[in-house]
Formats: sequence, C-alpha cells, structure tokens
Amino acid sequence: MMAQTDKRLQSTGNSPQSFGSALAGAMRSNMRQYTMIAALLLIWIIFTFLTQGVFLTPRNLSNLFLQMVTIGILTGGMLLVMVAGHIDLSVGAVCGTLGAVVAYLMSKMNVHPALAVLITVALGALVGLWNGFWIAYQGVPAFIVTLASQITFKGLTLAITGGKTIGEFPASFKEIGQGYIPRLFFQDEAFHDLSVAICAVAILAFLFMEFRKRGKRVANGFSVLPWSLEIMKVIIICASVGALGYVFGSYRGISYAMVILAIVVGIYTVLTTRTPFGRHVYAIGGNKEAARLSGVNIRKTMLAIFLSMGTLSGVASVVFTARLNAATTAAGNLFELDTIAACIIGGTSTTGGIGTVFGALIGALVMASLNNGMELMNLHVMYQYMVKGLVLLIAVWIDIANRKK
Repeated sequence: MMAQTDKRLQSTGNSPQSFGSALAGAMRSNMRQYTMIAALLLIWIIFTFLTQGVFLTPRNLSNLFLQMVTIGILTGGMLLVMVAGHIDLSVGAVCGTLGAVVAYLMSKMNVHPALAVLITVALGALVGLWNGFWIAYQGVPAFIVTLASQITFKGLTLAITGGKTIGEFPASFKEIGQGYIPRLFFQDEAFHDLSVAICAVAILAFLFMEFRKRGKRVANGFSVLPWSLEIMKVIIICASVGALGYVFGSYRGISYAMVILAIVVGIYTVLTTRTPFGRHVYAIGGNKEAARLSGVNIRKTMLAIFLSMGTLSGVASVVFTARLNAATTAAGNLFELDTIAACIIGGTSTTGGIGTVFGALIGALVMASLNNGMELMNLHVMYQYMVKGLVLLIAVWIDIANRKK
C-alpha cells in the first residue's frame, strides 16, 4: 500500500499538470511571503539605480544587515505579541531606557560589561512582566498599558542620562555591536574564510533537512512538491545563502550582532513551530474563547509573551548601544514603528493568529533597506518618515485584502 502511495506521489509530481497546479497552489498559500520578497527585491533594484550601484556593494550590504539587527531582534517578541492579537507601543522607549542603564552602569559605576549586560536584560524581563501583569491579570488593554509605559520610560531615559550623551565603553562591550567573527586560516586574504565556511555549512544543513523532510512525507503518504518545483525552491534558497556568503566574505565577515540575531531567530522559530507554547499563542490569536475552552491558560501565556518582549528589548538595547558606542536621549525613537511595520510587512496579521518569524525578519530587512537607501540618497528625514508611513499603510491594506480573499 505504501509503495503504491509513493509511486502515485512520484508520478503525479512529475507530470506537467501537477507542476502547474502545485506551483499555483504554492503561490496561493504563500502569497504574503512571495509579495514581501518581491517587494524587497524591487526596493533593492530601485535603490541600486538611484545610488549608481552603491547600494549593492558588499560594504553597504554588510552595513545594511548590521543596521537591521536591532529591529530584527525586536520582531521576534513583537511577532508573538501581534499573533496573540495585541500590540506593544513601548519597545522603543524601553530600549532607550535600557540602553541608558547599561551605559550608566559601565561609565558611571564601573560595572563589568558582562554583568551590566545581564542586569540590563534582566531589567527588560521585569519590564515585560510589568506590562504582562496589567494586560493578562488586570484586563487593561495592551494599547493603553504599553502607551503608558512608553511615556514613563521616555521620562526615565531623561532622568538617567540627564539629557546628555553617555559614551566611551570598554572594548569588549563595543565588540557586541561593532565586532566581527575572526578569520579561520587566511588572515591576510581579501575574503573572510570563516564567514564563507559558515554559509557553506548552512547550505549543506538546509539540503539535508529539506530532503530528509521530503523523504519522511513520502514515507508517510503525504503529498509533496513535484521534483521540478522542489529543485527550483532549493536552488533559489541555496543561491540566496550563497549570495550572503559572498557579501560577508567580501567585506569584514559576519558580525557578532548577526550571530546574536541568528540565535534569536533560531530560538523563536522553534518556539513558534515546535512547542505547545507556540501553538497556544496562535490559538489565542485565532480564537481566544476557543483556546480557553481547549484548556489554554490564557493569562500565563499572555504574561510569557510580554516577558519575551521585554527580554528581547533588553537584548536589542545592548546591541544598539554597543553599535553606537553611546546612549542618548533619542535612542529607541520610533523603534516601535519599524518593528510593527516589519511584522506586518512580513505577513503578520493585524488581527492576530497569523505570522512567521522568517516573514518578520524579511520585513525587518525591508525597513532597514528603506532606511539605508534613503540615507545613501541623502533624502531629508521628513521624506523618510513619509515613505515609511506609506509603506506601513500599504502593508496593512495588503493584509486586509488578502484576508478578505
């Protein structure tokens, strides 16, 4: 029986009609992902022409990925918040305050950088618990709670910094935001061998897991993509990772900040796809009453969601402060806009229940690309705000249009 199933799957997958129907089905089921990837490519093409090719140079692309790390880290927590049907307006102000805290601890109190980082992340977790307590256990809308926190923490930032910039941190702390992983063997070569090796290993790991998953689906009688479509998908993904390897290998390599982002993305991918907690979050966003009747502890889950958001705010504030080598009163300004926009652009529904970590990460890359491209063009900040506002509006409109369909 199983052999017959395998033959049926293989024969169906090899027929032209199956390829066309499978391609159409994949396009329909992943319309949001394809839309955002197409938008990202379009943005890169436009900025490449407008900047006379400067945008696509390895140096600029390396800086672009470094710039998107802070928002990329925050999107992990914001994804959970929005999938559960809520929103957090305080992340920018919280990042500003926590950045001032870690700077004050090192510059004014001579605290060791490692201890200062741990204290900052722990304080971020406490902020998340504070927001989560009012939302989950007191029934105050997340919009109001986080708006109140935004206002409060802006005041705390001013109190900690005294309206002045706090800077000049130990070299070990600056490495978090400015440092790159070392070369492996060829110290004087033009390419960064360890970064290229990491991307090569990533490609091999992807190929192993992809074909292993396909084999399991065939063995259990589930439908799979036709081989032609499967190979096309593999080639596109491997080429993308290879391009990243070229970018990182041609400049200074993979930054420590990118390593931190990769760890966060890995953890939250597993959390949202392989754990009961992740399923509970999506269940709450899809139908809160049904989730409650199914035995989901909504209060504890909501508290954990905002605990996660606060913790990642602490991590993001450390990376951002280390990259700037300074803490200012303006730090974190509009982070909440970029983070929310990144999640929505990446396919996270504004009404909850839908969203992926990968999509949010691509959304963060879209926002970073807009910022980077407009800065290269020396576009006035007022136009930058207008463009990002329009992008957010269009993203929400696409979400609503897709949901109606």
